[in-house]
Amino acid sequence: MDLNHPAPDFISIAVSDLNDLNGRLLVLFDGHCGLCNRSVRWLLRRDQIDRLRFTPSSSAVGAEAMARHGLDPTLGPSSILVVENAGTPSEQFRTRSDAVLALLAQLPAPWPALAALGRLIPRALRDLAYRLIAHYRYRIWGRLDACPIPTAEERRRFL
Repeated sequence: MDLNHPAPDFISIAVSDLNDLNGRLLVLFDGHCGLCNRSVRWLLRRDQIDRLRFTPSSSAVGAEAMARHGLDPTLGPSSILVVENAGTPSEQFRTRSDAVLALLAQLPAPWPALAALGRLIPRALRDLAYRLIAHYRYRIWGRLDACPIPTAEERRRFL
């Protein structure tokens, strides 16, 4: 299944929080991964225009979104996952380097320009680099026992 195209069989999410996304990207991340958690913190600091929402892939929202796109939610993601138009018939999933570039494009300058430059690199090469980092992420950045609890200010940006 090509994860970069709308899901062929739309199944609505029963979680009401998706109604509040208003065009924001939904970021599914591995809550136990040190790199993933640092990346979410990095994105939170730079998302000054409030374009992103976050949820661990192990959450009900994350598991349901993964299942809709043919991914086994019990295995956890091997990639950060970005959902555009979440909970709508035009929902799209972005994975690996495409997900990273989609996130950078939502941030203030200079990040969208860097995302545009990144798109000039063939996806196969970008994804190769992504998979290499993903393979060693626990060894380098560690594995957390639990997903860190967001601060009160950050909590409104998590589903």
